[in-house]
Amino acid sequence: MIPWTLLDTIPIPGEAGTLRLFRRGSEFAIRLGDNELMNSRLSGSEEALATLACGRIGARAGAHVLIGGLGMGFTLRAALAALGPDAAITVAELVPGVVAWARGPLAEVSGRGLDDSRVAIREGDVAEAIRTARGAYDAILLDVDNGPDGLTRPSNDRLYHAVGLSAARNALRPGGVLAVWSAAPDAAFTRRLAQAGFAVETVTVRARAGRGGARHTIWLAARSGRG
Repeated sequence: MIPWTLLDTIPIPGEAGTLRLFRRGSEFAIRLGDNELMNSRLSGSEEALATLACGRIGARAGAHVLIGGLGMGFTLRAALAALGPDAAITVAELVPGVVAWARGPLAEVSGRGLDDSRVAIREGDVAEAIRTARGAYDAILLDVDNGPDGLTRPSNDRLYHAVGLSAARNALRPGGVLAVWSAAPDAAFTRRLAQAGFAVETVTVRARAGRGGARHTIWLAARSGRG
């Protein structure tokens, strides 16, 4: 078997820990410690995060979508395919090196989504992008951890509790959708979404885009069409 080769290591700003990019033949992986966060062979559930959320908001003219976490660009690539030519996508990415990877060794894997004129990169904390917005987004897509807890960055916990969920609701336009990716179900998080005023749907998807693999969870939390 071809061994993994370490291509690059980058620190997570403001936190202990580093992200490492590996390559094995045509396969790439991003790891945090012993946890493999992403693998280029397993893009199905990240793509589903975008297609399901964009499907819920429909063909809105000038739709504005916020993606929290660039990763390998799978969610961005799927959102670009699902949205119209007048859409705008803001990608909030905390780690500048991840953006550099998407423009460098992962450019083909990501479909060169960052070259699309509809895309703007915001280097920084997605929680801040959400907190400072009010009625700005038709959809917010979060894939910054392995689930609704701060795995990659402990301070991400605030995204998934009452204050963060309230901020996300306020950042959405009426009828907008908050979509959250997770490696596993979490009943407590489903309850918190409902308590924050969202209409919640939980969807189970496969890691391999219909070809099997692990089952992942996506929450689709809709803001009321009023107020």
